[in-house]
Amino acid sequence: MAMPRPTVTQLAYGSCTVVFSTLALLLLSRTSSGVGIALVVVAALALGLTVAMTAPRATSRPTPVLRSLPQEPVRATLPSPATVPAREAVRERAVS
Repeated sequence: MAMPRPTVTQLAYGSCTVVFSTLALLLLSRTSSGVGIALVVVAALALGLTVAMTAPRATSRPTPVLRSLPQEPVRATLPSPATVPAREAVRERAVS
């Protein structure tokens, strides 16, 4: 079973968390020793990894199901001759 690759969202959230948490921890702790800086960096990496793993994964969109409609014959709707009023015959005057 192959391990799934991280999404762009997970990489962005994790990277931003590492950078900002490192800066915040270094400023708040005011450490200048190598061991203190190493602990801050490890803590920031662990926090970034945690944020990246809990970031929402992109879900695949459901594919639309194409359903074919039942084939029905095309029917033209014409009025029936019984419902159309009869036209009067045209009466022309005879030329005398």
